[in-house]
Amino acid sequence: MHSSDIFVTGIGVISALGKDVNANVHALQSGESGIGPITRLKTIHRNVFPVAEVKYSNEELSHFSGMSDEISRTALLSVIAASEALEDAEIHTDSGLRIGFVSANSVGGMDKSEDFFAEFLSDHSKGKLRNIVHHECGSITELAAHYLGIHHYVSTISTACSSSANSIFHAARMISAGYLDVAIAGGVDSLTRFTLNGFNTLMILDTQPCKPLDENRKGLNLGEGAGYVVLVSEAAMNKIGKKAYCRLSGYHNANDAHHQTASSPDGIGSFMAMQGAIAKSGIRKEDIGYINLHGTGTQNNDQSEGTAILRLFGDALPKLSSTKAFTGHTLGASGGIEAVFSVLSVANGYVYPNLRYETPMKDLPLHPVTSFQIDTKISHVLSNSFGFGGNCSALLFSK
Repeated sequence: MHSSDIFVTGIGVISALGKDVNANVHALQSGESGIGPITRLKTIHRNVFPVAEVKYSNEELSHFSGMSDEISRTALLSVIAASEALEDAEIHTDSGLRIGFVSANSVGGMDKSEDFFAEFLSDHSKGKLRNIVHHECGSITELAAHYLGIHHYVSTISTACSSSANSIFHAARMISAGYLDVAIAGGVDSLTRFTLNGFNTLMILDTQPCKPLDENRKGLNLGEGAGYVVLVSEAAMNKIGKKAYCRLSGYHNANDAHHQTASSPDGIGSFMAMQGAIAKSGIRKEDIGYINLHGTGTQNNDQSEGTAILRLFGDALPKLSSTKAFTGHTLGASGGIEAVFSVLSVANGYVYPNLRYETPMKDLPLHPVTSFQIDTKISHVLSNSFGFGGNCSALLFSK
């Protein structure tokens, strides 16, 4: 038998809000969104769609991470956030503990692949082959794990926008089953032309900063970044001696398979994911103090998620908001970044503002929090991450 308690003892994040946890918290507290004009990505949409870029060049990220700037931006972001989480958890990879690295992403090293093909298509004798070596998603995880010195267990999850949440889910199960003592879990994504063009084809990008849960919302803004939590067993936590921020008390994945890219209008997958996470935790739904919504700002997502929340909670709604109005939708990184925010919410009572919310949705009586709050009564926080293909996951963090 193994203890079912999984503790969070370390957190790390880099996003458009800043390069570490403190910078992100400061931006959330002061209402400073990271969304703005495209400055780094070479794209014909530069003056059309706002995005949430990490405000550092690859050369600067290389300096922060200690890795070569010839490596994919995705790997650089991953190492920066994962290193911060490990340092925060006071864990050394040569400690003798069985340490795993479970990381998510959806673009892999595509940023470098795009550079290669731009040169190659103009002249087939040109293009640096090293730019496509790390194209696939798993290669990014392996680069980061090698740099971090983690070799016991390394795995990549890629389930679109629920990827990071599923990484945390999978890592928790590995610890609960007794295969690992510690896991760094979360995810990363960088902005690429492929992603921007793809979401533009779906016609779900807003030409203005996004307005999650607002009746007049017109779409999402893409973002980039990385977020990781360090999960440990109770025995490992006692051995290390680092106090936990909170517990990961519940998690659940459901797939309604409604559509390749759209959520079920009835919120079936969203409902099952939240219901399952709450059931696993053993708490009452009335005990949840805050929901960090998936909240992308698209017509479909917000209607689907809102429908599921009202079905589950009825009139007794917890406080809720979407932080994607700050960070943009970071795709494979979103569940990891928002897990970090949710951990801080449990540990410090933080409730984040839903920026740019003005008009309630006509059919859904949801009223997100619009100013930064500290509510010391919060003991349980639900974090939602819903992906393409109906892949829906929810994580529950508890004091």
